[in-house]
Amino acid sequence: MQNGAGTRVRVLVVLLAGLTALTALVAAPNGDATAKAKAKAKAAAVPVTVMTRNIFLGADLTPGVEAKNAKEFVDANGAILREVDQTNFPLRARALGKEIRNNDPDLVGLQEVALWRDAPPDFNTATNNAPTATNVRYDFLKLLLAQINKGQGERKDRYKVAVVQEEFDFEAPANEDGNDDTGPLGGEINGRLTMRDVILARKGAGVKISNAQGGNFENKLVVKVSGVEIPVDRGWTRVDARIRGSEKLRFVNSHLEAFDDETQRPSIRALQAGELVEPGGPATGKKRLVLLGDFNSDVPGVQPGDEQAFQVLLDAGFAERGVKGPVTCCVSSLFTSPPSEFDHQVDHILSDSGNKVKQVDSSVVGREKKRGLYPSDHAGIVSELKIR
Repeated sequence: MQNGAGTRVRVLVVLLAGLTALTALVAAPNGDATAKAKAKAKAAAVPVTVMTRNIFLGADLTPGVEAKNAKEFVDANGAILREVDQTNFPLRARALGKEIRNNDPDLVGLQEVALWRDAPPDFNTATNNAPTATNVRYDFLKLLLAQINKGQGERKDRYKVAVVQEEFDFEAPANEDGNDDTGPLGGEINGRLTMRDVILARKGAGVKISNAQGGNFENKLVVKVSGVEIPVDRGWTRVDARIRGSEKLRFVNSHLEAFDDETQRPSIRALQAGELVEPGGPATGKKRLVLLGDFNSDVPGVQPGDEQAFQVLLDAGFAERGVKGPVTCCVSSLFTSPPSEFDHQVDHILSDSGNKVKQVDSSVVGREKKRGLYPSDHAGIVSELKIR
């Protein structure tokens, strides 16, 4: 009986050992496959660098918007044109171009890419909202591209325009020389401002662009100047991009309204944010998605009403993928303001794609003067992301 029991125990031990070994042989390939799949997915996460930059149109338009009569309007327009000369975009473009070259973003969202033109004085253009001036004074896009792409060899021709969207386009007479006797109400010249939002794509870095689009918001601010109603167009630009073999990334750049009543509920800028994320909106779809720009809206809890547009984007599932803190906006003078005036944040880089778009690092550029003036009244944000 004891020998039989011992034999049965030994047989049972051998069977259990064999079963354990067989289980290990079966499980090992599956375990290896799972580990390999995870390693492959991790290796396939493509690093992508994006940037948002409001480059400042060159002047404060508030005096023109708040003019109480035609004479004040013409004088204010003259002051605006003089300020554009003073804020010297050809010089600022050198610093902005260097920022982009030094950070090598794959995609750049630009706002306030102004085109300034002039013509002989004509009051009808303002009255009829029919701008016609063609003589170019400053083409911010052309000037900036020249600085980004300057150099030789590898440092030449590094960025191309992926899409341009025209926004506010307005022309009016201006008393630029300050002499009341040189034209009607002192207006000796017409000044025309065309605002544009732009996406730039890096060349020679495996960035492949498709489906470039742009559009204007249906909800817009309408200002009344000297009895004339002037709609202020704002909008968005968008591209789909494969970056060094990544899954397609939808990249959306936008500039929301700045001059509406932020305490109105909903504010115009909040309604515009809603247009971005409504079903079928430009910042929707199944692709990995990055939305950035100047939203003129801070995080909740800073200033009542100011958070509305940003909250709309948070409610749509977006999360910050840029810097967090009061860092990007805005100096009142390019020449004399201290850096402490960058005391709130309206520029953001967001994603709604969960861990499919992961933030690796983020930094701020443009809070120091270059050659005596800031590159813009905004600072810029650069974020390194990983697209899974």
